[in-house]
Amino acid sequence: MVGSTANLSGMPLWLLAELTYRCPLQCPYCSNPLEIANYKNELGTDDWLKVLREARKLGAMQLGLSGGEPLVRKDLELIVKEGADLGYYSNLITSGVGMDEERVVALKEAGLDHIQISFQASDQELNDFLGGTSSFQHKLDMARAVKANNYPMVLNIVIHRQNIDHIEDILKMTVELKADYVELASTQYYGWSALNVESLLPSREQLERAESIAHAYQDQYKDKMKILYVVPDYYETRPKACMNGWGSVFLTIAPDGRALPCHAAASIPDIEFPNVKECSISQIWSDSDAFNKFRGFEWMKDPCRTCPEKENDFGGCRCQAFKLTGDATNADPVCSKSSHHKQLSDKVAGLQDVHQLQGAPIVFRNMSNSKSLLDKSD
Repeated sequence: MVGSTANLSGMPLWLLAELTYRCPLQCPYCSNPLEIANYKNELGTDDWLKVLREARKLGAMQLGLSGGEPLVRKDLELIVKEGADLGYYSNLITSGVGMDEERVVALKEAGLDHIQISFQASDQELNDFLGGTSSFQHKLDMARAVKANNYPMVLNIVIHRQNIDHIEDILKMTVELKADYVELASTQYYGWSALNVESLLPSREQLERAESIAHAYQDQYKDKMKILYVVPDYYETRPKACMNGWGSVFLTIAPDGRALPCHAAASIPDIEFPNVKECSISQIWSDSDAFNKFRGFEWMKDPCRTCPEKENDFGGCRCQAFKLTGDATNADPVCSKSSHHKQLSDKVAGLQDVHQLQGAPIVFRNMSNSKSLLDKSD
């Protein structure tokens, strides 16, 4: 802990509670860590209730409940109720697997505000292949149950090489389901998705076509459905303002109690992230080395330090900088001003031939594969 370091970023507004890394699906684009098999000591109910209370006291207003699959937690309704009693706006981020209409009603009665259901594709064969389980029809049923119980229907589809050419069919499905919000979320390459980047990164031509279709649907359905489509970082020349800056508004609690400034932060080695079992949320947010490490601008090197855009993009993503350059203090290589930008451009260029890479192996996210990867790293 660094007791004298002042938090100049305000207080956390967003609390993401990663309740578990257990999940019935095996999505190869998952951003959970590869080491999911090592996460065996999940926080208990009382631990999570304490986290919610302390974060709310500090100013958090939005509560995301995610995983893994949060529905595998039998205490989910208790956690939801505590969030509602404390005044959070709560959002359940789920595959829908493990939910039935009775549980949709129970979550509503507990005070849940918002359910976001993910689809892998718009047809059963591809959806079930990517998810590693037969779930497509159940997802459709749960999306309709969510709508029938007066939740806003929010659908999330992670977009990548395996499903991007189906984007019009995906959007037709969301129209048929009468979705209120649709997030076409380009894959972020952390965890399992980074391992599978050769199988997942779309070509520029695929992206341009998908973007054109998405924009057409945005225009056509602008009064009925809000569609969010974000181009993947690797094709940009300026970095996104990741989490609005490290330790600025966003707080993630991992299943084992580690507190993270973003869900991928644990991928940066040599940072000791504090644990809610040992520290209060207030101590973690204001005083920990980990949360202060990349706050403000003092940590920056050139070109970020002297860049007039640093107050807008905060140097980009620290996790991406580490993953692609080996140094988390470097500029995000997505930025054209980065000395590593050409290396990223060359890497992306090498992944452009969709047909050449059609046979690239896919490693599915499951405990067995996690254990194998851990064994190989020993």
